[in-house]
Amino acid sequence: MTDLLCFKFKTSFLVLHTVSSAMKTCLIFFFLYSTILNNCLYFSVSSSTPLLLHLSHSLSTSKHSSSPINLLKSSSSRSSARFRRHHHKHHQKQQLPLPISSGSDYLISLSVGSSSSSPVSLYLDTGSDLVWFPCRPFTCILCESKPLPPSPPSPLSSSSITVPCSSPSCSAAHSSLPSSDLCAISNCPLDFIETGDCNTSSYPCPPFYYAYGDGSLVAKLYSDSLSLPSVSVANFTFGCAHTTLAEPIGVAGFGRGRLSLPAQLAVHSPHLGNSFSYCLVSHSFDSERVRRPSPLILGRFVEGKGKRVGRTNDDDERKTKSEFIFTELLENPKHPYFYSVSLQGISIGKRNIPAPAMLRRIDKNGGGGVVVDSGTTFTMLPAKFYSAVVEEFDSRVGRVHERADMIEPSSGMSPCYYLNQTVKVPSLVLHFTGNGSSVTLPRRNYFHEFTDGGDGGNKGEKKRRIGCFMLMNGGDESELSGGTGAILGNYQQQGFEVVYDLLNRRVGFAKRKCASLWDTLNQG
Repeated sequence: MTDLLCFKFKTSFLVLHTVSSAMKTCLIFFFLYSTILNNCLYFSVSSSTPLLLHLSHSLSTSKHSSSPINLLKSSSSRSSARFRRHHHKHHQKQQLPLPISSGSDYLISLSVGSSSSSPVSLYLDTGSDLVWFPCRPFTCILCESKPLPPSPPSPLSSSSITVPCSSPSCSAAHSSLPSSDLCAISNCPLDFIETGDCNTSSYPCPPFYYAYGDGSLVAKLYSDSLSLPSVSVANFTFGCAHTTLAEPIGVAGFGRGRLSLPAQLAVHSPHLGNSFSYCLVSHSFDSERVRRPSPLILGRFVEGKGKRVGRTNDDDERKTKSEFIFTELLENPKHPYFYSVSLQGISIGKRNIPAPAMLRRIDKNGGGGVVVDSGTTFTMLPAKFYSAVVEEFDSRVGRVHERADMIEPSSGMSPCYYLNQTVKVPSLVLHFTGNGSSVTLPRRNYFHEFTDGGDGGNKGEKKRRIGCFMLMNGGDESELSGGTGAILGNYQQQGFEVVYDLLNRRVGFAKRKCASLWDTLNQG
């Protein structure tokens, strides 16, 4: 029974003391019935049933007609910008989240406020800790080149209330500033601050600044009900932005911070907020595949190795080799909302290439580790380590296939090859910390094949089959000091169910046919 239900029952019980005994029986039945019914409006799923939502790729909501090489270039540029900008220092927010980039991320539909409010599509981002919506009237500066949001900005609901300046949520949004400072910024009188009486609607949380590398926003904190399919969460804290820079679409932060969606959901319904997973359907930028929904599962608990709570299909489990491969989360003193893990090395074929020390641990300044990130397309590695991996890969593939040097600058990926025959690509295995914590990537997750040329750009140009390595150079270790050492991008996560077990502080990977998983769970 939830805390909300207990509170309502206690309130109802007090009322019963003032009425006659003849009416008590009727009132008890009435209050219990209405309380249970009301509670079901808040949580209509049982304590052991996961909640299934769907993610759509941002490319599926736009009428893109870009060639494969242009899509590669734009996605690689955004991945690089998201990774590199994170390492820039910013004096206004110490806990700078990873920047969001349009076209490389997955969208989730949420709505806040009254039941009549329309759902809004937000980016799912495991690299940040805030849920914010673009609110009307809305102005986005330097958004001319950005894709239009899949849903228009919403007006602030009449049921939304401002979060007070002394709230812990307000401190979290302002990088944990003391409530006394925030109350002073809100023009709360000194005697109110001293007596702790500024916690009223008259003294709301001040507007806060949030940066995403190549974009930013100013927003205010509000509280209202959050609606998901079959679940409504009361007193959900979110940001409402009327002005942004290069950020036309809101963000659903799934990081480990106080304001993230899982953290707030866990307060009301621990079984839904303490674990979640997603399974990204393999798309390879194909216009048909990219439109398939990817399942997001809240409350996907894992007990032991390969055992899950919730609806499962035993035959499908065996066929897809469903056992999860786990690795522990690293704690980051400067960026506590990151899902950072330790990478020991990468194997290309039978050769194991050890990872540098910065990818194995996180230092006292918050530098190092590998962030498992839903919002970056391609995996980014430190330059020296990346070069060692590429050198080994090229020694196997480059001796058989001609290097496509002219393609690499225009695609943003390297190395690329002309494929005139069936190509044999060596296996690629990620070795995380922990016994049996090695993840073998499917070939399509690190080697992308496409046809380039003959599209009318140059008359007489011959179509050629191209294959490109899909991991990227993140820069020299010296440039990455104090920041994330590497990122495991969503392209490399395709075809896996990635579970974030927050209760046990670990991340797990299990190979899946994600489209089939969606169909199975959706029918269950």
